[in-house]
Amino acid sequence: MLKRITKNYYKAFSMLLCAMLCLASGFAQETARKGVVKDAVTGSGLAGVTVAIRGSSNSTQTDASGTFSISANTGQVLVFSFVGYEPYELAIGQLTSLEVNMQPSDNVLEELVVVGYGSQRRSDITGSVASVPKERLSKLPVNNVMQAIQGAVSNVNITQSSSIPGDAPSTQVRGLNSINANREPYIVVDGIPLSKTDGSINDINPNDIESVEILKDPSAVAIYGVNGSNGVILITTKRGTSGTPQIRYSGYAGIEEPAHMLDPVSPEGLLERYAEYARITNTSLFNGGPVRNEYEWDNYQNGITTDWFDAVMQTGKVQNHNVSLSGGSENARYYVSVDYLGQKGIIKGFDYKRYSFRANTDFNATKYLSVGTSAFVTAHNRDGGRANLTQAAAMSPYARMYGEDGQLTRWPMYSEQLWENPLLHTTTNPERREFNISLNGYAEMNFGNIWEPLSGLKYRLNAGYSYVPKRSNEYHGLSVYNANGWGRILNAESQTYTVENILTYEKTFGLHRFDFTGLYAARSKYWQQSEAIGEVFPNDILEWGSLGTASTHKVTSEANLYRTISQMARLNYGYDSRYMLTLTARRDGASVFSKNNKYGLFPSAAVAWNIHNESFMADTKNVIDNLKFRISYGVSGNEAIGTYQTLALMDSNPLAMGNLSNAALRYRTLMGNDNLRWEKTAGFNTGIDFGLWGNRLSGTVEFYRTHTQDMLLRQRLPRITGFADVWSNLGKVENTGIDVTLNSKNMVKDDFSWSTTLVFSHNKNKITDIYGDGKDDLGNRWFIGHPVGVIYDYTQVGIWQEEEIAAGLNRGWDEQAEAGAVKLADLSGDGIINDDDRRILGQTAPKWTGGLTNTFTYKDFSLNIFIQTVQGALRNNPQIGGASDELGRRSAPADLGYWTPENKSNEWRSLSNRSNVYGYGFPKSASFTRLKDITLSYNLPSDAAGKIGVSGVTLYASGRNLYTWTNWLGWDPEARDIPRGHTQDNVGDNTNYPMVRNYVFGVNLTF
Repeated sequence: MLKRITKNYYKAFSMLLCAMLCLASGFAQETARKGVVKDAVTGSGLAGVTVAIRGSSNSTQTDASGTFSISANTGQVLVFSFVGYEPYELAIGQLTSLEVNMQPSDNVLEELVVVGYGSQRRSDITGSVASVPKERLSKLPVNNVMQAIQGAVSNVNITQSSSIPGDAPSTQVRGLNSINANREPYIVVDGIPLSKTDGSINDINPNDIESVEILKDPSAVAIYGVNGSNGVILITTKRGTSGTPQIRYSGYAGIEEPAHMLDPVSPEGLLERYAEYARITNTSLFNGGPVRNEYEWDNYQNGITTDWFDAVMQTGKVQNHNVSLSGGSENARYYVSVDYLGQKGIIKGFDYKRYSFRANTDFNATKYLSVGTSAFVTAHNRDGGRANLTQAAAMSPYARMYGEDGQLTRWPMYSEQLWENPLLHTTTNPERREFNISLNGYAEMNFGNIWEPLSGLKYRLNAGYSYVPKRSNEYHGLSVYNANGWGRILNAESQTYTVENILTYEKTFGLHRFDFTGLYAARSKYWQQSEAIGEVFPNDILEWGSLGTASTHKVTSEANLYRTISQMARLNYGYDSRYMLTLTARRDGASVFSKNNKYGLFPSAAVAWNIHNESFMADTKNVIDNLKFRISYGVSGNEAIGTYQTLALMDSNPLAMGNLSNAALRYRTLMGNDNLRWEKTAGFNTGIDFGLWGNRLSGTVEFYRTHTQDMLLRQRLPRITGFADVWSNLGKVENTGIDVTLNSKNMVKDDFSWSTTLVFSHNKNKITDIYGDGKDDLGNRWFIGHPVGVIYDYTQVGIWQEEEIAAGLNRGWDEQAEAGAVKLADLSGDGIINDDDRRILGQTAPKWTGGLTNTFTYKDFSLNIFIQTVQGALRNNPQIGGASDELGRRSAPADLGYWTPENKSNEWRSLSNRSNVYGYGFPKSASFTRLKDITLSYNLPSDAAGKIGVSGVTLYASGRNLYTWTNWLGWDPEARDIPRGHTQDNVGDNTNYPMVRNYVFGVNLTF
């Protein structure tokens, strides 16, 4: 018995060993094939090309430089496929280094485009859906994907008002559709919303992004209902493909500097300013001059000057490192990446670090069930005390930085106590931490693989959980001259749950094609915040780590819960690839509204006609490759208000009664409103898509008009009611505009090509009604027939001169005028300057924007040049306006002149405190044209790359914000510039940060 068992085991072991040897022999014949795939016309590498072995599940994709690596046997056939290109097949020989040139296909209309809860062929799209150019995503080193989109997509206005490391730009799609409501577009990542989770676009690592689509017209955004009124941005991240695992490294490093340096007044120029101010105000300087203050006097006597901009600024540094691993089999695919971004800001203390991890997986559990994840974790670190640019701009070059004890002075221009030392808060060590932990997954069932008659029917479950904790800890003690000590701990967090049930059905009957999508979704977000403040500490040793040792304490906390329920149905119908129809209806319910109006319905309809597919167009095939007409109409919504705003709420306040402290309740100043309704935006869009002469010239032209009504405005109430205001459905806003995108292949040679992309957009925004009585709201600067954001001010016509005052020309015009004062137009003609002389001078939003991209390729080199322009915007210039009582003290910009009896300027006012008694804001054009970025890249030939042990190498150098043409006096027409003291406790002063120019060098490697 034992002998028979042993014999059977020996036989089984022999068979297993034989199988293993045969398998090993088979693997031994496989060879790693490395290569590069290029555009046969431009010669540039193609990213995302699928490389598969015919008859096998083994496949891979090319990286950002077009390189790939795959194991294949001699005699097998590699199949190359990519949207917009003709398929290519290559029989494997003995070569291990391959170069493939793919020909662009004329049938680019077959490209699949993400449209929300699915995708469509570009030829079947009926709404306005813009795709961000792939090269902007893959070949531009940016810290935030919005920086890559800026100026590259028509009527998507992205403003980088703050260059503070870690700050995200603001985005508007097709103008302002609301006054009080949120104006940012809705962002969805891999089908799960990022917006309204307290997450930020900065949480998404740009290296992980595969594609970005922007839904702009009401028909396209209506599928997102209450979330779609400001446009929708759909981000799709990279996923794994079956085949040999690929390791990719992308990294860059560079330096940053101010894009424009606002030079301060020279020491000599400031002394002249002091002398003139003393003459005008009839005041004496310190010790008879020429300086104003004690500390200035000491440094002046010793010939000591300080460049305060140099003191608070430094050469910024930026670096980014990303490693990703992707691959898988036919039934299991993965994409994993880790990323580190580090920035050392150009102003001391503005440092930023971001750590991110992403894991995208896809599994075919059975032939009818697939599951997957789209999970990521991001950590942000903005720790450190920061220098203050606003304070530095005010410092006298003779001001004293350090005291006799070697410590930073508190008042560098003592005895003047208006300006603190701009480096003072670099001695503190606050913590600013933020995290985003998002665990998202899906399960999809294909009923057609269970029972063939159900072919085309699918059910998908999307589920997401987002946890966003934040904390901010700070302490101010002796280092900032707070003898008592002040500490604070602020913790906030939000948890968001999303569940979406999606049912889709696709069917084709002859020339008829149907596509139905149904949705039932629910969402819940819980937010809470707690704050503890302590004052008067025994010492500074533990800082905020021991608030309990403080003599006085203050603790506050708050929380809220937000929930939505949504249903949606969409039907796409197509006939013979010529006529397309899309019908959509979405119903949203949100907890922010009362039971009377908790739900809103948002329908839309769109049609499209592929004219080039008509038989009567047959004779134009050599000229017209694509000609499609689209028209749509739809309604989207905006909830616009926070939680509990429709309720009559009460606050608890301590009340002393007898010897006891009791809690007393009182109504808040906001009145409740059970009848509050949704804010709705209805819009019309029509567009033409075209491609001519083999798509040598292609593009899109669109015209749109949107109308927002039932706007949610906070209406003022008479105080006799006991309330200050109430949320009401009032006002209407209209937007009209045009979008243009043109693509041209200007020159196509064997080794050289030149292509151009031009985008242009114009938007006209106006308020058509406010309170229903046809009257303007002067206090809020809202005017019927004009844009939401306007400059309403006087009109400057010059500067009052001495001879004019002496001749009495100011009488019957401006009785308060003195020589050197701003001369304002008496537009009402009543002989006095007052509010009746104010007029609407312009709008704060640009009237039109444009972008021009030129791409040149020569063999393995590629040069990309992008120019952006923003025209027609008007802004009050705080550098010119400043605070009138500080003109004689602060070290104003060197370019800012002033009137004197000698120079008799007719542009600049005098240094007198009365030179601008009417508070004129000095509005100036904020228009500019900017050389936004230049990138030069080189793809190392595959045979050369193979010699160093990698399958692909791309080297590049890139510059951003290289030069700006503008008449704006200041750091930059886009940059935020908050005057001193215009925010509580002057905190906002420390948010001023110049626009940054950077130069980076990078490399992409594929192993």
